[in-house]
Amino acid sequence: MRITRVAAGLAAAALALTAAACGGGGPAAGGGGGDQPYIAIISKGFQHQFWQAVKKGAEQEAAKQKVQITFDGPSKETEIEAQVTMLTNALGKQPSVIGIAALDSRALAPQLQQAKSRNIPVIAFDSGVDSDVPLTTAATDNKAAAGEAAKHMSEALGGTGKVALVVHDQTSRTGIDRRDGFVDWMQKNAPGIQLLPPQYGDGDQAKSADITKSIIASNPDVKGIYGANEGSAVGVIRGIAESGATGIKVIGFDSGKAQLDAIRSGAMIGAITQNPVGMGEQLVSAAVKALNKEQLPKVIDTGYFWYDKSNIDSPEIKAVLYE
Repeated sequence: MRITRVAAGLAAAALALTAAACGGGGPAAGGGGGDQPYIAIISKGFQHQFWQAVKKGAEQEAAKQKVQITFDGPSKETEIEAQVTMLTNALGKQPSVIGIAALDSRALAPQLQQAKSRNIPVIAFDSGVDSDVPLTTAATDNKAAAGEAAKHMSEALGGTGKVALVVHDQTSRTGIDRRDGFVDWMQKNAPGIQLLPPQYGDGDQAKSADITKSIIASNPDVKGIYGANEGSAVGVIRGIAESGATGIKVIGFDSGKAQLDAIRSGAMIGAITQNPVGMGEQLVSAAVKALNKEQLPKVIDTGYFWYDKSNIDSPEIKAVLYE
C-alpha cells in the first residue's frame, strides 16, 4: 500500500507539472514570479471541453485584471488523490489566491485549512466543498439546472415511463446536486415517471456507454435516460446506438461538439449548458476582489440554459456553447 501511494504521488506530481505547462497566462512551473499577483487554479480535470472553456474565461479575465494564473487538473475526474497532491504542490508555490473545483467535497479539507492558516484566500468554482474556508463559490445552481432537465424529460415522455440516470460521480458537489435535483423534481412533479437507481460512470464515455447498454438490457422498456455531464451524456448516446435500441429520449448536461451534433441529428432531445467561460471569468474576478479585501457573496450563480434543436443556433445560446 505504501509503495502504491508513493507511486500515485509521483504520478500526480508529474501530472501537475504537465498541466501547469499547459496552464494559461501565468508561471508554468515555478509559481508566482514577478510583480503580478499569482492565482493557482486547480480544476477537476482537462479531458472535457468544459474545462478548456473555463480555462479560456480565466485567462481572459486574468489578462484584464493583470494577474498571473496557472490552470491545472488531473487527467481524469476520478483521480482524487492526484488533485490533493496538486493542491499541496500549489500551496508550496505561495500563491496569492487559490481557485479549486473539488473532485471530492471533503478530501481537500486539510489543504484548505493549511491555506487558511497561511492567509491565502480560497475561491471555489464549479463544485463546492464541505468547508467554510472558501470565501465564495462560483458555480451553476446544479440542483435547479437538473430540475430543469427533469421537467423537459417529463414533458417529452408525457409524464409517464421508466427513466434512468447516468451520473458522473457521487462524491463531488456537482454529481450529488445534478442527481438529487433531477430526482427531487421528478418525485415532486411527475408521479407517473418511474426512476431507476442512479448509475455512476465517472464521466467516462466508454464506461457510461457500457452502463447504458446494461440498463437497456435489464430494462428494455426504458423510455428516457439522463446523462449528468458531458462524458456521461455522450456515453449514453453511444450506448444506445451500440445496443440497437430506438425511441429512447436522451437529455444531457453541458455541451461540446458530440452533444451538439447529437441534438442536431435528433439522437438527443436537448441538454443543459452552463456558462463555463463566464465561470472562469467570475472565478478570477472573485480572486482579485478577495485580494482587495472586498466583500464576496457566499455563492456566485454563473447561470445555466436549456438548449435544443429549436434554439441551438440562437445568439444567446451560441454564446455559452463550446466545441
